[in-house]
Amino acid sequence: MATLNVPTNDRRHIPERRNAPGGMLRGLRMSVLDYIAMALLIIGGLNWASVALFSVDFVATLFGVLSPATRLFYLLIGIAALYSIYLISRWTSARQH
Repeated sequence: MATLNVPTNDRRHIPERRNAPGGMLRGLRMSVLDYIAMALLIIGGLNWASVALFSVDFVATLFGVLSPATRLFYLLIGIAALYSIYLISRWTSARQH
């Protein structure tokens, strides 16, 4: 009986992408600035939810209505929102590569 030299599909040299730790974004690490921005966005979102649901502005209650500290906190939340746009674009570009 003759044997055929059929090439095998030996794929051991190709890494499995499905089982790789971290998935597609494993090369991305969140920096301290990323965590601060996310925390500010969460606090700002919860504050707006409390304003909408209960008419209570916790930031203004803590720091005073339109005090410099309140305005600074709102400014930091706005900057965090702008930074999150950059962060999402960075994550999106990393996924495409």
